[in-house]
Amino acid sequence: MKCRPSTLLSIILLLTASYQAQALNLGDALKDVVKEKAGEYINPDKSNSEPSGAAKAGDNNAATSTPAPAPSQPAFNLKNPSQADEIQLGRKITGNLLGAAPLVKDEALQKYVNQVGRWVASQSERADLPWHFGVVESNDINAFAAPGGYVIITKGLYRKLENEAQLAGVLGHEISHVVKKHQLKLLQKTQLLDFGARLLSKKLGNENQTVEKIIGSGAEVCARSLDKEAEFEADRMGLVLATRAGYAPFGLPEVLQSISQITRNDGSVALLFKTHPAPDDRLVSLGNAIGSKLDNIKADKTLENRFYKLKPDI
Repeated sequence: MKCRPSTLLSIILLLTASYQAQALNLGDALKDVVKEKAGEYINPDKSNSEPSGAAKAGDNNAATSTPAPAPSQPAFNLKNPSQADEIQLGRKITGNLLGAAPLVKDEALQKYVNQVGRWVASQSERADLPWHFGVVESNDINAFAAPGGYVIITKGLYRKLENEAQLAGVLGHEISHVVKKHQLKLLQKTQLLDFGARLLSKKLGNENQTVEKIIGSGAEVCARSLDKEAEFEADRMGLVLATRAGYAPFGLPEVLQSISQITRNDGSVALLFKTHPAPDDRLVSLGNAIGSKLDNIKADKTLENRFYKLKPDI
């Protein structure tokens, strides 16, 4: 059964409201990692929970008892990572990035981007991942994805967007990288910092040290170029996911057209052009792949009136 555009919009509004009620801020999900890297929590909560193993009043042995040793953690397996391994790896990469470029201090913005991102991600075959989205303080025009469902876009790129369909297209591209495990495969292929194959099946130190050896810094991971075919695949899949979500399908192509008009000498696109095929090449690839397949698609929602506008002082 095909949904009419009005019906699709109703579904989007209904599910978006639902996501708003339960949306998790990326800063909350990563606050302990950011504390480790940057020295402070993002939006710390006021938990009153008792630390594990804390001495209780009236426990005569509390002051002299020896804490039980921490349970042994399984070695991180880069060769054949579980979904939990993938999430842990992405969490550490994103935490490192947030240590260098913190989230924009606009709670409404972060909630909005999470709503749109999770709705688009729900159209993919990895909707079960704990997806987290955020906008970071950077005037560069770029977006990043890390394994396990972590997606961030820069404030510079967000300012280039004009409507929600364009945001959905950009997030759909990054979601597609996660779904296809493009960054994870790159890590497996390069084995960063000479993390040799002999270590892939053995435990080396504690698990966090092992993960740090794998990823180096989050910025280093995101600065590495994916294969251009991976970028073309993410463009195609991102457009499909945004269209499935009920948005006008040409949001991402519009963003690529806008970026293509920026001179290569502009520092704001230096890293983007270094790590991605030229926007014009991406548009040609998209055009060749799609052809007339979208001619009968009725999804035409750009939702510019609902698009969250950054505050003047942000």
